[in-house]
Amino acid sequence: MNTAMIESVGLTKYYGDFTAVDNVTFRVDKGEVVAFLGPNGAGKSTTMKLLTGYLAPSRGTARIAGHDMSSDRLNGAAKLGYLPENGPLYPDMTPRSLLRFFAQARGLGKLKSEERIKKVIELCALESVVEKPIGKLSRGFRQRVGMAHVLLHEPDVLIMDEPTAGLDPNQIHDVRETVKRIGQEKTILLSTHILQEVEAVASRVLFINEGRLVFDGTIEDFRAGTQDLDQKFRELTRMAYA
Repeated sequence: MNTAMIESVGLTKYYGDFTAVDNVTFRVDKGEVVAFLGPNGAGKSTTMKLLTGYLAPSRGTARIAGHDMSSDRLNGAAKLGYLPENGPLYPDMTPRSLLRFFAQARGLGKLKSEERIKKVIELCALESVVEKPIGKLSRGFRQRVGMAHVLLHEPDVLIMDEPTAGLDPNQIHDVRETVKRIGQEKTILLSTHILQEVEAVASRVLFINEGRLVFDGTIEDFRAGTQDLDQKFRELTRMAYA
């Protein structure tokens, strides 16, 4: 039986009279790389913040590796790496000094810290920039530094919000290759509104629109009836195009 690493059970979030997330239920099993797709403003980022415990749900339950993120957040967070769309980095630090800082903050011993820093630098292909100030790096490299940071404590689960937003085609390719490498060892939920991202990195699609989950299935199921992913996107968002 597959092990559920990410579980959303009836997640709902209200802001006054506005429903940002409406009764969203799904699970991501161990070893899956799942694309969380939808138009801007559909509720992707809010759902991810609910899953990570950053926001408290109005109703429903979020679990990471079996840990309820409302009542057992610390244990859930130990299993989780979360990369928000614009993750905070310290521009005056180098990637190596940043990783050492966070390793110390997480209580990793010196030997373990250096071992993990070496591993994530290799995994995220940062060797060429590891001693350069982060503020001088391209956006693509900064995204990879962010990935290295969230991988430092060896989480079983990664949640990434729009990791290729604002990147040029070369940077997008590099970040996607990094996600593929990471996905060989981790369970990943990847938020995106870029259709090419789905085929490039994921085996399954969750599609959210107006706060509601409107599709959950394989890439093949998502493509069913059309070879045009743009058309499928329009169908699921019920948008009319001239």
